[in-house]
Amino acid sequence: MHSRRFAGAILCAVAWCVFLPTADGAQRSTASPAEVRTSRAFEQARKDGPLTLRAFLLNMPKGADLHNHLSGAVYAESWIRAAGEDGLCVNTVSLSFVPAAAANSTSGQTICGEGQTPASRVPANSALYDSLIDSFSMRSFVPSAGVSGHDHFFETFEKFRGTSPTHTAEWLDEVATRAAAQNEQYIELMETPKFQHTAALAHELGWNPDLAKLREDLLAHGLRDDVAVAREHLQNALDRRNQMEKCGAADAAPACKVEIRFLYQVLRGFPPARVFAQTLLGFEIASAYPMVVGINFVMPEDGYRSMADYRLQMHMLDYLHGLYPKVHIALHAGELAPGLVPPDGLTFHIRSAIEQGHAERIGHGVDLMYEQQPYRLLKEMAARHVLVEVNLTSNDVILGVRGVDHPFLLYRRYGVPVALSTDDEGVSRIDLTHEYVRAALTYPLTYHDLKTMVRAGIEHSFLPGQSLWRNGDGFTQVVQPCMAQALGTPPSLACREFLQSSERAQQQWELEQRFSAFESGRQN
Repeated sequence: MHSRRFAGAILCAVAWCVFLPTADGAQRSTASPAEVRTSRAFEQARKDGPLTLRAFLLNMPKGADLHNHLSGAVYAESWIRAAGEDGLCVNTVSLSFVPAAAANSTSGQTICGEGQTPASRVPANSALYDSLIDSFSMRSFVPSAGVSGHDHFFETFEKFRGTSPTHTAEWLDEVATRAAAQNEQYIELMETPKFQHTAALAHELGWNPDLAKLREDLLAHGLRDDVAVAREHLQNALDRRNQMEKCGAADAAPACKVEIRFLYQVLRGFPPARVFAQTLLGFEIASAYPMVVGINFVMPEDGYRSMADYRLQMHMLDYLHGLYPKVHIALHAGELAPGLVPPDGLTFHIRSAIEQGHAERIGHGVDLMYEQQPYRLLKEMAARHVLVEVNLTSNDVILGVRGVDHPFLLYRRYGVPVALSTDDEGVSRIDLTHEYVRAALTYPLTYHDLKTMVRAGIEHSFLPGQSLWRNGDGFTQVVQPCMAQALGTPPSLACREFLQSSERAQQQWELEQRFSAFESGRQN
């Protein structure tokens, strides 16, 4: 890699191309005059300040959000509305939802217990409404003795629990509508459909270190029954979302253009038998239902079970990956910081997730430099093309890690692909544009650096099919069937036939069309 930054753009007299510097000083491939103009506009917007920069980045194509928890993406206002519709109550001390004591058989009004009030009445009480929003999110949060950002963040999920799963379609619409307004086109949402039967089986059968026997017993006792439950829940939500957005109609909402897929969430904070059973269920669902494109482990990584059973959980993944090799795996790993866990707890999670857990993507990866042989790990991640889903705001509010204390630039320096994502945009009160603004103001990124991260997001999605790009994360040459025309132009017959064979390549071609429109000044 070249160590010297180019002083400026160098025009190619014949090809009308330029060489632009990246943030780490490396020369990259040619750029069109439209991209050069856009790059200059980006630099000017950054000089003009955060508001101008946000206006610029709001319209910039952002491709995919690969690390997005559906429950955490919903804003507090939506939870309050849904709780009112569902007849829930609010505990005015703990500021959380609780079931109603009863409902008046004549009027249908919610009857709440002492110290509670119907959620339907909350909007009329501005003080309670504001307090509930603060309780459900990081809005107005200030750390105090015994209450850290980490604690408040994760406590929010328990507080807004209890609404009906029938609202899932509304949540999909909310997330997709917000994404469409920011020129996003693809989201992988982490979601955990109900799995009570699987949890009961795990409790009944108990733990057996012979994973093959445990799997056999779980399947023999009907674990696959929950596959149908999950499929019905997710497909009904997708169908209703399409109806709400009038997808396919002349007046379809812009949100219809946002493709949604799911990652099955495994709750890692429970005893081994339940974690294995749910992991097995996740592999079964992802094998049977194409809208679930992979699995992920969730819940605080510093929790007791998450720490004590980490290697055991990676062993579970290693075993099941051997049986279900086509199921994609993304893992939260390294969402830790010094002081949160003992020093030795920072030394192996990322490496173990990749080498034993077969993770193709890593969520967070914040404790990178505390891992054993971190530079060797960086080179390994680059060689394996393991993408890091970077969540800057989340890492700040939960872990207190920001700026130069974050390994973001180290990942990029060593050629590890990275993509910005939101994590829990509703709880954090942000959107994906906010994360791009934050990255651009914090680090010396060029417009092309942002464009590379956007491309990486689609490249490392779990959509099926061959990539549009021949050289992986280089993004310099497309596959042979699509070399006949410039990116962003109508595809040739050969290219169109190739795109029809690959959902991932379709999204990548769509992204290039959006970049072409954005850089030429056309409306997206």
